[in-house]
Amino acid sequence: MKANAKVTDLIKKVVDPMGYELVGCEMVSEGRSGSILRVYIDHENGINIDDCSAVSHQLSGMLDVEDPISGNYHLEVSSPGLDRPLFEEEHFDRFAGSEISFKLMYAQNGRKKFKGLLQGREGDVIVVNVDGEDQKFALSQIDKANLVPVF
Repeated sequence: MKANAKVTDLIKKVVDPMGYELVGCEMVSEGRSGSILRVYIDHENGINIDDCSAVSHQLSGMLDVEDPISGNYHLEVSSPGLDRPLFEEEHFDRFAGSEISFKLMYAQNGRKKFKGLLQGREGDVIVVNVDGEDQKFALSQIDKANLVPVF
């Protein structure tokens, strides 16, 4: 689940000045052991372990001071990877023409999971060619979306 706007804004205020792009962040429930705050960063030269470590160190300090998340959680900083998550409207613009897989919050036409060629965004909906047919999906209904890696 996408992290709330307050947490995302706080993280962005740390990540941007460090010269990285905040791709997005999400909270993943891990049952009784708490949650994972997963932060995805990118850079035009790519991301390595030292980048993740530096951002993690800075974020840990800020999160300890601001304390925007209740309960136990672990911080995880990583590159977006080949199956890059799509969080923002701009991501759907940038990756038009790419194959994506996504899950909806509520079933549409009897299904929640889709895979297809992202045609683009029209306001608050995306157009995806699924099974040879262009279909529209409201951005507000997308629970999770990722690029499909090309090998």
